[in-house]
Amino acid sequence: MAAPGAGDPLDAKNGKAPFAQRIDPTREKLTPAQLQFMQQVQLAQWQKTLPQRRTRNIVTGLGIGAVVLAIYGYTFYSVSQERFLDELEDEAKAARARALARASGP
Repeated sequence: MAAPGAGDPLDAKNGKAPFAQRIDPTREKLTPAQLQFMQQVQLAQWQKTLPQRRTRNIVTGLGIGAVVLAIYGYTFYSVSQERFLDELEDEAKAARARALARASGP
C-alpha cells in the first residue's frame, strides 16, 4: 500500500480530495510542461464562463443604451415644452414697437 500523501488523491483523515493551492509561477520553479498545463486549465475555465459573461455584457450594454436614449429623449421633450424664449421674444417685440412709437411720435 502507498504511503499517505504519496500520490494518493484522497485525504486519509476524512476521505475528501484536497483543494488546489494557489501558486505564483514567478516565485516557484515550474517546468515548461507545468506552465503549459496551467495555461490550458486557465483557457478551459475562461471558455467555460464565456457564454455567461457574454450574456451579462449584452444585458448591461442594452441597459446602459436604454438609459442613454431615455435621457436623450427626455431632454428633447423637456426643451420642446419650454416657452420662456417665446415670452422673451414677445417682450422684445413689444419693446421695439414702443421704441419705434417714441421715435416716430410727436
